[in-house]
Amino acid sequence: MCGLAGFVGPGDAATPKRMTQALAHRGPDEEGCHIDADAPVFLGHRRLAILDLDDGKQPMWNEDRQVVVVYNGEIYNHGTLRRELTDAGHVFSTDHSDTEVLVHGWEEWGTSLPSKLNGMFAFAIYDRRRKVLFLARDRFGEKPLYYADAPRTFAFASELNALLLHPEIDREVDELGVKKYFAYGYIPSPNTHIRGCKKLQAGHHLTFDLVTRKGDLRPFWTFALEPDEGLGDRQEPRLVEELRHHLSEAVRRRLVSDVPLGMFLSGGIDSSAVVSLAAQHLDPSQIRTFAIGFDEPSYDESAFARDIAHRLGTEHRERVLDLARAKRVVPEVLQRLDDPIADPSIVPTYLLSRFTREHVTVALSGDGGDELFAGYDPFDAIRPAQIYNAVVPASLHRITRSLADRLPRSRRNMSLDFKIRRALVGLSYDPKVQMPAWMAPLEPSDIAELLREPVSVEDLYSEAITIWQESRTGSPVDRMLEFFTRLYLQDDILAKVDRASMMVSLEIRAVFLDNDLVDFCRRLPNRFKYRNGTRKYLLKKALSGLLPDRTINRKKKGFGMPVSDWLMSIPEVPPMQDIGRTDLDLARQYWDQHRAGSHDHRLFLWSWLAMQNAFKKTGPASSA
Repeated sequence: MCGLAGFVGPGDAATPKRMTQALAHRGPDEEGCHIDADAPVFLGHRRLAILDLDDGKQPMWNEDRQVVVVYNGEIYNHGTLRRELTDAGHVFSTDHSDTEVLVHGWEEWGTSLPSKLNGMFAFAIYDRRRKVLFLARDRFGEKPLYYADAPRTFAFASELNALLLHPEIDREVDELGVKKYFAYGYIPSPNTHIRGCKKLQAGHHLTFDLVTRKGDLRPFWTFALEPDEGLGDRQEPRLVEELRHHLSEAVRRRLVSDVPLGMFLSGGIDSSAVVSLAAQHLDPSQIRTFAIGFDEPSYDESAFARDIAHRLGTEHRERVLDLARAKRVVPEVLQRLDDPIADPSIVPTYLLSRFTREHVTVALSGDGGDELFAGYDPFDAIRPAQIYNAVVPASLHRITRSLADRLPRSRRNMSLDFKIRRALVGLSYDPKVQMPAWMAPLEPSDIAELLREPVSVEDLYSEAITIWQESRTGSPVDRMLEFFTRLYLQDDILAKVDRASMMVSLEIRAVFLDNDLVDFCRRLPNRFKYRNGTRKYLLKKALSGLLPDRTINRKKKGFGMPVSDWLMSIPEVPPMQDIGRTDLDLARQYWDQHRAGSHDHRLFLWSWLAMQNAFKKTGPASSA
C-alpha cells in the first residue's frame, strides 16, 4: 500500500513534504514528489513496494510526461488491461507495474478508467494537456481518500491528518459529522468531523478543472442488489460451481506479489475459505497463516483457526491478547486515529497486523463475506422483529426496554442480555432506521442531550434512509444486506482494517470484494443467502468438502473482544476534552455508571475514547 497527498493552489515544496511525511507509515520504502509551479500542482507520494520493486516508483508518468499519477492500492486485472492498452498502441516502460496501467488507461479511457479496474485503489491523476486533476476511489472504498475545496486551494490526502497539514485547510468541528458519528459508530462518507473536509465516497470519481477551479463529482459504480428471480432450486448445483469458481479466481488474483504474502485466519468460514482455496493454487506448506486469540474464552477463536491450519498443513502462528497487553495496545492504536471509528475490534486487528508484518508484507482476508452472504446476527432477528412490531404497541416499547434493563448483566461476548437490550433499542424506531439505531453508540435523544442541541432522526440517519428507499426489491433481507454493504462495510469494517494494517505498513487484500464475485452475488436472490434461519446458505454449500462440517456449521463468533472489562481500567483517567458543546458532566456520568457496574455503556464509552483521540490530532488545539 501507499500514501498520497497533494493540492492545487499556492504553496511551496515544504507543504507536500509535510503532508507525505505524515503518511510515512503507509509507505516506508520510498518517497516521491512532483511540483508544477505554473499550474500550480503539487503531488506527493509514499510507497510500500509490492509489485515491480525496481520500476514502480511514483509519481509515475506516461511516455511524453503529460500524464502523471500518485496511487494507493492494487489492480488485480492490470495484466489484462496492460495487454489491451499495448494492443491499442500505448508504450510501457515498466515490466509489470500496475501503476503504469493507470496513466495509459487515463489516456485511453478518460473518466471511464475506474470502471475498468478490478482492485482496490485511491489515486490522483494530473493531466497537463486537459488541465485537470482526477481523483478516484474503488467500488467499496477499501483505500481512503480525503479532500477539501478551500477558497484558494483544492487539496487531497490518504488520511485526514495529512490533509489538515495544508495551511489553507481549517480545523473547525463539523457538528453534523460528530452527531452522525455517535449515531452510527463511524462517520458515513462523504462526511467527516472537520468542516470542509470530505471523504471521496466509494465508487466515485472527482474531476477538478484547473481553469474554472470547479470540481465535478460523479459515481461510477454503486452496490445494488439486482436478483435474478428466475434462479430457483434447480439451478443450485450450477450456482454452487459458479461460486466456487469465482472464489477460487478471486483468491488466485490476490496471490500475485513480489514480496512475502500471508493470510489472516480466524477459524471462521470466510477466512477459512480463503486459506482453503489458496491451498489449491499453492503448496499448503508454503502458506503462512496468522491468528489472534483472547484469554477470555467466550471471545477466543484461536482453537478453530489452529484446527483449520493443521488440517490444511499451513505454517501457522498465533498470539494471545490479554488485559495487560490491551492496556499497552489500546492507547497506541487510538492515539493514531485521526478519523474516529467506534469499533473496538481495531485493537486485535492492529495487533494481528503488527504480528503478521513481522513475517510478510501482504495478507489476504475474508472481509466482505458477511455483508454479501447475510452472515450477521441481525438477519436472524428479522422475523422476531416483525412479530414484535405487530404484537407490541409503540406505547409499550419503553416499558419493555425498562424490563430488559433489569436482566442480569453479562460481560461475555454477545451475551443474550446484551443482544436483547440492543435489539429493543432498534425496535423503538421506524424500520428504515432500526439497523443503525440497533448498532449505535447513542440513541438520538441521548445524542441531543450529550451535544446539548436538538437532533433530527432524518438528518442523523439520512444515509440509511436513502438505502432503504432505493432498495429495488423492498425485501427486509435485501435492505439489510444493502445497509451492511454500502454503509457498515465501507465506513467501519474496511476503514478499520485499512487504518490498523497501515499503521504497520501491511497490505490487506479482501478476497470477497472481487468484481466478478460481487456481481455474481448481486444477482443471487436472497433465499440463496439466508434460508430458513441458515445464514450464508449458498456459500456453505460451495465450501462443503473443502472445509470440515464443524467449521461450516459452527455459530459465528465474530472478531469481538472483552471491551466492557477493558473499560473498567482503560484508560485510568477518561479523557474529557470539550468538543463543541459537549456535556462533559454527562460523559463522566456514563463512565461512572459503567465502572460501578450499574450500566453497560461499552458502545458509547469506546466511541468517546476514539473521538477524543481523533480530536486531539485534528481539532483546533492540535494546530497550535
